Amino acid sequence: MTVKVRFAPSPTGKLHVGNARPALFNWFFAQRQGGSFLLRFDDTDRERSTEAFAEGILRDLDWLGLKPDRIERQSARLAEYQAAAERLKAEGRLYPCYETADELERQRSRQRARGLPPIYDRRALKQTDEERRALEEEGRRPHWRFLLPNFSDDPFSPSRTEESWHDLVRGEQAIDLASMSDPVLVREDGTFLYTLPSVVDDIEFGITHVIRGEDHVTNTGAQIALFKALGAEAPVFGHHNLLQSEAGEALSKRLASLSLQSLRDEGIEGLSVAIFATLVGTSEPIRALGSMSELAELFSLDKVSRTTARFSHTELLALNGQLVATLPYAAVAERLSVLGVAAEPAKAEAFWEAVRGNCGTVAEALDWWHVVAGPVEPVVADEDRDFLSEAASLLPAEPWDGATWGAWTGALKQATGRKGRSLFMPLRLALTGLASGPELAALLPVIGRPSTLARLNGS
Repeated sequence: MTVKVRFAPSPTGKLHVGNARPALFNWFFAQRQGGSFLLRFDDTDRERSTEAFAEGILRDLDWLGLKPDRIERQSARLAEYQAAAERLKAEGRLYPCYETADELERQRSRQRARGLPPIYDRRALKQTDEERRALEEEGRRPHWRFLLPNFSDDPFSPSRTEESWHDLVRGEQAIDLASMSDPVLVREDGTFLYTLPSVVDDIEFGITHVIRGEDHVTNTGAQIALFKALGAEAPVFGHHNLLQSEAGEALSKRLASLSLQSLRDEGIEGLSVAIFATLVGTSEPIRALGSMSELAELFSLDKVSRTTARFSHTELLALNGQLVATLPYAAVAERLSVLGVAAEPAKAEAFWEAVRGNCGTVAEALDWWHVVAGPVEPVVADEDRDFLSEAASLLPAEPWDGATWGAWTGALKQATGRKGRSLFMPLRLALTGLASGPELAALLPVIGRPSTLARLNGS
């Protein structure tokens, strides 16, 4: 069997870090199994779905490093869904209901008051054609419910009917169809809810595995029944733990601060988000990795915890700093140029290698470039002026390399008797204007002798 998975976002908003988790899980599962990854836009919501959001989703997935093998849009497949609905109607598996939302809520309230579960009682099945025509003459239009196969002969006498599956994350699972209301598949206006188009697509596209959040567990029983009603075998399901905000809230499109676009604009690396969203809430520790390939090697649904995972912006920033510190110059050269790091390639590479360990994001390198290129306001204490004059007089001739700093400070130590902080801090303050920063052994050759001499002399 060739593995085929899908990621099915609705283009009604921006992807957030919680959406990245199922996208990555499906991608890595396909990669590990030699399968394919389908991107399906669930864009049947005509009012809220936009092409701008769809394009944004494609950009976000590309930023994460995910390349769909196939792209489909549900808006182009309405005829297929309608055909499936007509088939179910003809077989008596999809039936019209004329209750309003208020009427349904009153029914549920009465059931709760009697200590009964608020399950739809299928009263619409008792209506005659004449009664239905009368309701339509009043201006009512039906929504259509899928008749769950939870009875033997009489639909008004449901009995325990389990749909079971082996979940890739949760193990053996079962849902009693008698504990559920018949799900609505078609709205009053003729548009489709999620379930029917999703099942029709999974059948036609040959989806073998559905990996998604655990909030869909309760939907799975009805979906398996719908697969069977349409003459198909259900795919293998896996329901992973959800990613919540630091405050314990469910992540949603309204939390714009956690959108992938906002994280990208903040300077976070796509690989950092991929690592965090994949490894958080698993038995693997979160740490910097060199590539998506390395992350794929670590991925396994067996490692996913049953407890809810928490997204931490602070931890993501720390991870990003660790990752940035490992990035080779080739990976950032173009971005440094765009930022305004204007130097010949050899000097730019030396600069990056000197400062990357002090950058939380690649963009922060620009602050250090300003230190290197100047002007810098040296910080010189009165008691250090003679020491800095001595340092200027002992400054080695160019060319400079990584050994220059050690040779220079060694000569200074011998000449002045200074050592430790009293030796190094005045030099750092004079050369950078800052009390901390990149190792001066690496930074000194990038600053160069003329600038170094000028700063020692206070100009």
